[in-house]
Amino acid sequence: MNRLVHSDKAPQALGPYSQALVAGEFVFTSGQVGIDPGTGCLAEGGVSAETRQALLNLTHVLEAAGATLDRVVKATVFLIDMGEFKEFNAAYAQFLGDHRPARSTVQVAALPAGARVEIEFVATRY
Repeated sequence: MNRLVHSDKAPQALGPYSQALVAGEFVFTSGQVGIDPGTGCLAEGGVSAETRQALLNLTHVLEAAGATLDRVVKATVFLIDMGEFKEFNAAYAQFLGDHRPARSTVQVAALPAGARVEIEFVATRY
């Protein structure tokens, strides 16, 4: 049976979806942008700051699902501007440390709330 996941430490969903869903041993997160749940605003400082906040939000969602960042097996990243890939990648690598899940990165025309980056994960709970 699938279980919906919610964390008060991450921003509320911006639409009719859950922050994540547990299906068997897997956790599928919805995309997170760099919204600070305390202020409801995007992290200031460009794509680097938004990346760190999105990853922090995802960490809280994973914790609520019984998973951790080192259990992420796949990341999907949406960027507004591939010209910011290097800056995004540096913040991403710093946050994840030596953990290197599979990843796809695509450029998109727009993201919710005017965000520069959105990240979603697939993780295992065991």
